[in-house]
Amino acid sequence: MQLKRIQALIQGYKKYLDSVESDRNGFIWESQQIFQMEWDLEAGDLRDMYDRSFQNSQTRRLWNRENYEPKRMMLQFLELQPDYVQFMFRDLYNEDKEIGGRVDRFVFYCDELLKAYKEAHPHSIENNHFHDDDYQMVSVYLAFRYPALYTIYRHESFVKVLQAVGSPNLPRTNDFPRFAKVMRTLSNFLKKDEEVVQLRQRKLDPNAQYKEESLILVYDFYHSFLNSSEVLLT
Repeated sequence: MQLKRIQALIQGYKKYLDSVESDRNGFIWESQQIFQMEWDLEAGDLRDMYDRSFQNSQTRRLWNRENYEPKRMMLQFLELQPDYVQFMFRDLYNEDKEIGGRVDRFVFYCDELLKAYKEAHPHSIENNHFHDDDYQMVSVYLAFRYPALYTIYRHESFVKVLQAVGSPNLPRTNDFPRFAKVMRTLSNFLKKDEEVVQLRQRKLDPNAQYKEESLILVYDFYHSFLNSSEVLLT
């Protein structure tokens, strides 16, 4: 990654934070706060706990949009095999294990649950659990559980970020471990700039949005320039 490019992008991000447009991702901090308050793998009713953990007063698009319904399917899995789902999340959240393996296993477990669901509901037309779509929902689970370590992932966005910061060897397929490392590196650059932190914090409601250290800041940062062809191609 090229330092000058990163510094230029951070300066652009400061201008973005002064605009009304910068309010558009505030809903993510709200959902992160709700998750932090509600998530409990030891809860007696895991299905109800999961449902309460993924809520938002503005939008549900992190887990429910056209042809993308990972929350609905996980609720089905929790009704079918709650103990298995509990095991899946315990494994995903075990920071003593390598992240790439955890993410891949979680998707595999979802594949197995989808097979079990279709066997239990032979007339169902369900054929997707949506957790293998660029690992996006799996990254939401990680970002909400460990805000200071992970942020939301999409392969195409990650490639564009690497292009913008002048990084060589663009990944052709999903590479979540590398993504996590790059996001933490960018987070360190952002945290060193007190103006960035202060500007972003002023936008957050302490009563409704997560205000502790969160790599959603990095997600917000790269989305501020992601669609700028001028930045991405120079």
